[in-house]
Amino acid sequence: MNATPQPVARGSAKSCAEAMDGDLGWALGVIFRRYLKAAGLATDQLPGGPRGYQVLRSAAAEAPSTQLTIAQQLGVDRTVMTYLLDDLEREGLIERLADPNDRRVRRIAATPKGRARLAELSERLSEAERQALAGLGEEEQVTLRTMVNRLARLAATGEPPASTCELAEGAGLTDSGIPTRRRTRRPAHRG
Repeated sequence: MNATPQPVARGSAKSCAEAMDGDLGWALGVIFRRYLKAAGLATDQLPGGPRGYQVLRSAAAEAPSTQLTIAQQLGVDRTVMTYLLDDLEREGLIERLADPNDRRVRRIAATPKGRARLAELSERLSEAERQALAGLGEEEQVTLRTMVNRLARLAATGEPPASTCELAEGAGLTDSGIPTRRRTRRPAHRG
């Protein structure tokens, strides 16, 4: 008796997501891709898209940073940064200013037009953030933003916390119901 092979049922997206539950890399990737899609739409008219927004935001700081500092902060290759700055400058959104202490160094400052564009883009990106965090309540969003920003600042400075417990304790999360101490997995012993 020849049995006709039955098609293999494919797992639903939900079951796949459940299989990945607890995997931080997967979770961050999914959230990041969702945010990037919304942010790309919000910044599609800006040279460099979301990256151009980050450069413009850095340029709008009270004390303009150098081109090299911005490139390092954002993880952008110096050559790519030059082209991106050229495009933003052509649009009249930023200007390169000579550093008073070293004329070879350029500081990047937002123009008035750039600051106005930044305000408009900030509103649009706030909506992109709301879309990415739509599954969380307002208080949870604030907690998540606080923790993610803290981690980003630590990663940007290259100074990791003394321990994972220190991060959790420093987050002040007991009021939100998240324990302040979490167990950390120790790496498998390799002998």
